[in-house]
Amino acid sequence: MRASVLIVGGGPVGSTLALDLAWRGIDVVVVEQNPAGQMPGVKCNHVAARTMEIFRRLGVSQIVRDTGLPADHANDVAFRVSAVSEDFARIQIPCRRDRYTRKDGPDGWWPTPEPPHRINQIYLDPLLADQARARPNVRYLNRVRVGGFTQTESGVTAEAEDLDTGVRFVINSDYLVGCDGPSSMVRHEIGARLTGDAMIGRTQSTYIRAPGLRGMMQAEPAWSTQVMNPRRSANMFAVDGRETWLIHNYLRPDETDFAAIDSDACIRALLGDGVEYQVMTQENWIGRRMLADRFRDRRVFICGDAAHLWVPFAGYGMNAGIADAVNLSWMLAGILKGWADPDILAAHEAERWPITEQVSHFAMDTAAALMKARGAVPADIETNPAAREALGQQMLAMHTPQFCCGGLNFGSYYDRSPIVAYDGEAPPPYTMDTFTPSTVPGCRTPHIWLDDGRSLYDAMGPDYTLLRFDASVSVEALIRAAAVRGVPLSVLDVASRPPYREKLVLSRPDQHVAWRGNELPNDIMGLVDRIRGSTGEN
Repeated sequence: MRASVLIVGGGPVGSTLALDLAWRGIDVVVVEQNPAGQMPGVKCNHVAARTMEIFRRLGVSQIVRDTGLPADHANDVAFRVSAVSEDFARIQIPCRRDRYTRKDGPDGWWPTPEPPHRINQIYLDPLLADQARARPNVRYLNRVRVGGFTQTESGVTAEAEDLDTGVRFVINSDYLVGCDGPSSMVRHEIGARLTGDAMIGRTQSTYIRAPGLRGMMQAEPAWSTQVMNPRRSANMFAVDGRETWLIHNYLRPDETDFAAIDSDACIRALLGDGVEYQVMTQENWIGRRMLADRFRDRRVFICGDAAHLWVPFAGYGMNAGIADAVNLSWMLAGILKGWADPDILAAHEAERWPITEQVSHFAMDTAAALMKARGAVPADIETNPAAREALGQQMLAMHTPQFCCGGLNFGSYYDRSPIVAYDGEAPPPYTMDTFTPSTVPGCRTPHIWLDDGRSLYDAMGPDYTLLRFDASVSVEALIRAAAVRGVPLSVLDVASRPPYREKLVLSRPDQHVAWRGNELPNDIMGLVDRIRGSTGEN
């Protein structure tokens, strides 16, 4: 069996990588050990706006948005002393029915065609796998395990096994990408090591069915219900919006033995008196901040949890993995189509490693602050309205940035890439929830709505797009130079200007700025060679 790219691991990162490669015309084999349709874990509950923008390009954003909670179920974050008590604070986030139309709230102002979406992983994983499986140039092999591989200057040979029949076979590919999770075989095989903080906190996650819970709630059900009382603290996520929830029970620092935890007592302290429930699944896990020391060995790469692990604050574990995947995808496609130099692949680690390292610290800092707050819940919180009001204000200040994290979605930038033409201006700083749209090379290409009502992202091509804001500026020389090197380039004339200051902005296939200016540079071929990863004609 042969494929241009072999993807090990068919979770959301692997499936998105397959979708993006297939969209770019590359043939792919995905191997996944689990059978098709098997329910995945229920940890992930959030698809970031930047990920939804990616799904929009791939033609799956609407089917993703139409899946998950009922259309009218609040996406709010509520704070209560038990699941059935009244709110003492609430972050207002529109339900999915209203996500495209409501602009109020802490994330309604974002300049994007695709706001975030709340959906549990049990729905998202099989949806993405089915979408990938349906692409004609994707072969999706379930119940197959890759046990090892070797690579040469010309390709990768992987040893695979059909787990149902025991038949062993070989898969040859030009490149291999490990999207195989925290215990990644691929990471181990390339000799990458995880370093960082191996212990941040312990969590017991329980997926429950409680048919009577919603009817017992004194406040409107929320997507996330943060329960805080002197006995327990937890985050409860609505899974189906009717009778199933995921409870992340945060253990106290002195609770070091999962086996010693009375999970039933914990859950009852969180749900409230008289709530009956059934345990569907339960998982004990340790929050970490770990980052692989490298993401690549020649023709083999790692993405997602195989490359980085951190506590799932800001919902950016899976979403960062998907960002890894689409960053790598267009570079691989460029090489396989012949216009990119193989040296372009050095940009993947140079771009993604610093970003994931920074995001991991955002998540860790948030986790540390919340752990401290959970350990200081006032003893009279259940009887003292003033104590609840004070805690509510504190929680709104701490949680709004992570649940409405515009900075992580749109503010991050690549500031040390070999394929970006920097011009000396520093990108604007960003926080977890704040950012300034910018055309500084390396930043996300700012989104605007065009005069005809289209999204800029819908009008841009799948490859390099030169945005021209003054039609009198000649760009023929750049078009000719790109054609000489075979670099796919389209020109889009745009009438609107803000926040664009320059007359020309060159956007990469992943919608990051590669270059900008008011006229073409003197060394036009040098610019073309830079963006394709080469310093010459090779």
